[in-house]
Parts: sequence; structure tokens; C-alpha cells
Amino acid sequence: MDHPDFSFLNDLVIILGLAAVVSVAFKRFRLPTVIGFLITGIVFGPAGFKLVSASEGVETLAEVGVIFLLFIIGLEFSLKSLSAIRKSVFVGGGLQVGLTVILVAGIFMLMGKVPGNAVFAGFMISLSSTAIVLKLLQEKGEMHAPQGKMALAILIFQDIIVVPMMLFAPILAGQAEEPVKDLLWLLGKVIVLITIVIITARYIFPKILHEVARTRSQEIFILVILVTCFSVAWISAEMGLSLALGAFLAGLIISESEYSHQAIAQAIPFREVFMSVFFISIGMLVDLNFFFGHIHWIILLTLGVFLLKTTLVGMGVWALKFPARIAILTGLSLFQVGEFSFILAKVGLDYNLLDGLTYQYFLAVSILSMGLTPLVLNQREKICALFEKTGLSRRAEARRQDYQNEETDELPEDHVIIIGYGINGKNVSRAARFAKIPYVILELNPDTVKYEKAKGVPIHYGDAVHPHTLENLNIGKARVVVVAISDPAAARQIIVNIRQLSQQVYIIVRTRLVSEIEENLRLGADSVIPEEFETSIEIFSRLLHKYMVPIQEIETFTNIIREDNYDMFRPENHSHHLPDLTIPNFTIASIKAERAKPLFGSEILAKIGLRSKYGLHLLAIKRQDQFHYDISGDTVIQSNDILYVAGKKSDIDVFYHDMKASGGYS
Repeated sequence: MDHPDFSFLNDLVIILGLAAVVSVAFKRFRLPTVIGFLITGIVFGPAGFKLVSASEGVETLAEVGVIFLLFIIGLEFSLKSLSAIRKSVFVGGGLQVGLTVILVAGIFMLMGKVPGNAVFAGFMISLSSTAIVLKLLQEKGEMHAPQGKMALAILIFQDIIVVPMMLFAPILAGQAEEPVKDLLWLLGKVIVLITIVIITARYIFPKILHEVARTRSQEIFILVILVTCFSVAWISAEMGLSLALGAFLAGLIISESEYSHQAIAQAIPFREVFMSVFFISIGMLVDLNFFFGHIHWIILLTLGVFLLKTTLVGMGVWALKFPARIAILTGLSLFQVGEFSFILAKVGLDYNLLDGLTYQYFLAVSILSMGLTPLVLNQREKICALFEKTGLSRRAEARRQDYQNEETDELPEDHVIIIGYGINGKNVSRAARFAKIPYVILELNPDTVKYEKAKGVPIHYGDAVHPHTLENLNIGKARVVVVAISDPAAARQIIVNIRQLSQQVYIIVRTRLVSEIEENLRLGADSVIPEEFETSIEIFSRLLHKYMVPIQEIETFTNIIREDNYDMFRPENHSHHLPDLTIPNFTIASIKAERAKPLFGSEILAKIGLRSKYGLHLLAIKRQDQFHYDISGDTVIQSNDILYVAGKKSDIDVFYHDMKASGGYS
């Protein structure tokens, strides 16, 4: 009897086991696991210790990982959420991708490559690593900093454009006898599929998911999500398009419903498992003999990609009128070749757009650039500082700021300078305006400056990292500077700049983490407010209010914590001189009298014995949407009255159960 061939399971077990070990190791060293998976494939694959082979089963699982990756991208892609950053996405991302494709294609054509192959090489090199960059930016707390927002915008464009790039592969390969006709036919099929998706997403699928959610079954919900993902991908493939496009559109269908967040949560574990297989399978394709035999060329090519992409990304950000520093920081974040390039490369191999030599160079450069990403991101500020020492950045920035602010009114004196016009900056400006305190705002986003200036807000464009900008805001005569930005490194440099220009101004700095307090104070800040502990203080203050701790004691408690620089919240500190916050056993509860049946034979409050028998106090009665506080012993309890009583929880429980037993209240 013949048995099914399950030999690929041996490879799968080894791959998943290695993936688990690598994930733990790289998490401990705070390195992106994607790099670990690639290295695992190289070391333990056919070119290394040969523990696993690139079998057909492994390749199939890798393809499933690609489907899940694009499905998640579609789930997270929302037209509404993108509207706020559409200019950064389509202008910044479009310039970066377009310029990269043009220049790389030109270089490859000079090397003798045919135009189709040259353009496809530009496609691959233009994409950066969403997985690695976003993870590192999140760990560094820069997702809300200008360079983080711009990196996200460009990555979103890259993630979207990869699908059209894949669809263009057969045309670039010259496999179309009539390219124009085939292109129009391709666009027609895409339009039909997108139309079906829009109708389904708006009118059909929300109702289906609503009915599924009503079952309260996680199993059915997961099943429907998976069926949607693979069925739309299959339909797309049957139409002559790609599985990747179908998976992306399947995500779009669900993203327009109110259940998209739950769908993401359910799909991510599948994506993580299959994507680990995908990246390991990519690493298995690297030829170590080729890598070390051509290491000098690989290093030179990686350096070329680094310089090219850093420059072109920076140009895209600069075109949006962001400061040179933000352009450089964003460029240094997106210099690597990304994971979607591997997907494109496989398509290129299918259509003979890549030869074996070019493919090996591409794999080596991609993996090396990914591996260098954490190192470069940690050194971005130093690299940026070296560039600024040339003077080119400062001169260009000074000219741009003078142009942006040439029509500003005369600056006030004894004023507040607010650096950053995010949520915190806006709230501070509102408070200053309410208190009639003169203030000016400094903001990096030129669109925000233009919009707010049109409304009469005293806002100026500029980067406070440059002392010239602070001088233009009359900092020598300011009383307070509020640094309300999301870039820790920039905040530290701003503090230094302020102190060089003024020793008298009071500096208030907003940070994310308490670990940043001491350094900011050392540099010259007068007050540092960390978000994480201020949130904890607010939560605990409200908790203490609910436990009836006196307001004066709560205020004393919070003031001591702040004066000690939040020492109480640090795990290594356990002794604190805090007030006695003994929590009383005191509760306020509401109980509804649903019927007029007397309690213990009476509806009169004095005869119920609320205070004498139960030790409770009646604070108020809500009757027909009105509160009554003038309560005496002669007060009569009526049907549907809501009684607000105060006392020990145990006494309230006894009173409530006695009322239920009497049949008059509930």
C-alpha cells in the first residue's frame, strides 16, 4: 500500500523549531526577527548545514505567507485614515519610488540590460522593509515624530504600488504581443474586480460579518475571514491577475467593516507563522560560496543602494517642504531593500526578468542592507550631525524658514514658545489663549503651518534643532518654552540650543518615558513631564476618588510623586514618604424601587429604618428624571424611584437583599 509523501513535514518541523528559537534570541537582543529568519535560512539551508531543503511543500507554505502578508496590508489600508496624510503618501512615496525606478533602470541599461529587465530591477530596489523599519521606529518611540510619520507614509505607498508592479511583470517581459491592448485588458479586469470588491465591501460583507458576530463564535468568525482571504485571491488568479492582488483586495473588503480590528487580531498569528517560513525560504536561496566569493562587489553595491535610496527618499521628503534634518533621518530609515522585493523577485524569475547572477546579487544586497538597518537607525543622529557640519543643511534651512515666515507679525515679549503643534501643543495653546497669555507656536509640518496661519493662529514654520530658528522667535525675551514633540533626540538638542541662547527662560519638556527625565534635566530642562506616569497618576487619582480618599490627600500624594521625579513608580525604589492613604470601606450605590409595594409594611422613609437598622444614608432620590435632595423622615418612596444610598458595601448588600425579599424593590 502506497503512503502519502509527508517528507516535507520533516523540513516544516525543523523550520518552525528554528523560527521559535530565533524569535526568542532576537527578541532578547531587540533585533528584528525578520533578519534572524533570513540568517536561519542561510545557515541551516542547502548552502549551510543542509538541515532543511527548498522542497515544494515549503515553497507552498511560503506563498501562503505572502497571501497573509498582503491580506493584512489590505486590512490595515483605510481610505479614511489615509486622507489625513494623502499628500505625504502619494507625493513623498510617489517621488521616491518613481525616481528610484528611473535612476536604477538607467544604470542597468547602461550596463547592457534590456529595458524591461532594467525597469523591473528598479521596481525591486525602490521598495523598503515595512516590517523592520516600523518595528524599530516603534521601539525608539518615533512613530509620531515627523520622520516616523514620513517613513510610514512612504512605506504605505510602497505597499500599495507593489501590486501594480507585479501586474506589469508580463508586459515588461515582452510576453504580450500587443502591449497596449493587453495593458488595457489588464486594467479592465482590475477595474471589474475592484468594482466587485467595493460593492461587496459596502453593501454585502458588513451584513455577513454582522450575522457571524451575532453567533458569538470565534471559530465561525475565523473561518469566514480565511474563506474570504483565499476565495478572493483565487478569483483574482482565475481572472489572470495575481494571488497577491486578490489577497490585498480581500483585506480591503473587510477593512471597510466595523469588524476589521477583530479580523486583524485573528489573522496576524497565521501571518507570523507563514511569514517566518517565507523569510527562511528566502535565506535558503542564498549561495554562500557566491556571497563570499563576490563580497567586495556586494559591499560596493550595498553602499550604492544606501546612498541612492537615502538621497532619493530625502528628496521626496524635502519636496514636501520638511526640514533637511527630517529628510535625512527619513532617508536613513528607508535605505534598505524590503521584503516585498523578494516577492517581486520570484515573479521576475517566473517571467525571466532576472537571470541567476543578478538574482544572487539581489539576494545578497537585500539581506545585507536589512542587517545593517538597526545599526544605521541607531547612528542616524550622528550621521545627520556630520552632514549639518558641512553648512549646506543650515543655509538651506535658514533660507526656507525666512521664506516661510517673511510675512509674520511682530513677535510678543514675555511670551510662551510652544514647540510642536500636536495634541499636547494644541492643548497648551488653547490654555494660553484662554488665560490671555501671549504665545507663539513652532511647527515642522508646512501644511499645518499654512492651514493654521490662515485661521489667525500665531504659528511659524521651522526646526528648533537649529538655533537660528529659536532666535527668530525672540527667545531672549520669552518667559517659558514648552517642548511638546515626539522625537526624544531632537528634544534633547532643542534643550541644549535654548540654554545656549537663554539661561532665564523656563523649559517644560514632554516625554514618553520616565527614563528620559534625568537626561533632559541634566541638559537644562526645568520640568519634565513623562506621559506614561502622568497617565498612571491620573488613573490612580480617579481610583482614590472612588474610594472616598479626601481630595487634599490625593493632591498631596500626586505632588510628592512629581517632586520626586516619579520615583515611587520605579521598581528599584520601595521606600517613600507618602501620606497615609488608608482606603475606607465606603460605597455609594443606586437601587431602584420598581413597584409601590411597601417595604416592611411602610413606604415612609422613617419607618423603613434605613439609617437605624442598616446604617445607611440616603443621599438623593431620582424621580422622573429629576433629583431630589430635600429628604426627611416623612419622605414617601414612590414606584420607579432610584435611591442613592451611601455606607459600607456589606450593609448595602443586606438592605438590597431585604428589599428583594419583601418584593417591593430590586
